[in-house]
Amino acid sequence: MTSTGSRAAGRQEEASPTEGEEPKGPAKSPGGGWRERVRSKPGLSQAYRAGVFFLGLLFIVLGFALVVLPGPLTIPPVLFGLYIWSTEFEFAHKLFESFKEKAREAWDHAKRKPISSALITVGGLVAAGVVVWAVTTYELIDKAKNAIF
Repeated sequence: MTSTGSRAAGRQEEASPTEGEEPKGPAKSPGGGWRERVRSKPGLSQAYRAGVFFLGLLFIVLGFALVVLPGPLTIPPVLFGLYIWSTEFEFAHKLFESFKEKAREAWDHAKRKPISSALITVGGLVAAGVVVWAVTTYELIDKAKNAIF
């Protein structure tokens, strides 16, 4: 194996098996990473994927459960659950990348037009506050239950 100066210290590229062939990329360490060792064992690989799925699902459900609380508490757990899934599942990786791109666009827009972004945010919070106030003041949930039952 030959080391290259463009790679970080300690990383190496595979030597070409035949003359004139391009290197294939970074060489794997002799034991492989822990994920590679887990993935090499069929039963353990499936258990690992199931664990990743349920851990990601736990955070996503937690995020949706936080909808009842005021503030933007829903977004971080959902994104974290999606990130956990993206480490193992391709569909989640694509979805997570699209969410990251939308977040970058929103942040860039907020930096370009801070006043309109602040007004929209404050307007949304005021509207949410009005809805919470109306529901609690006029006991709309109890009235809806009585109307249904």
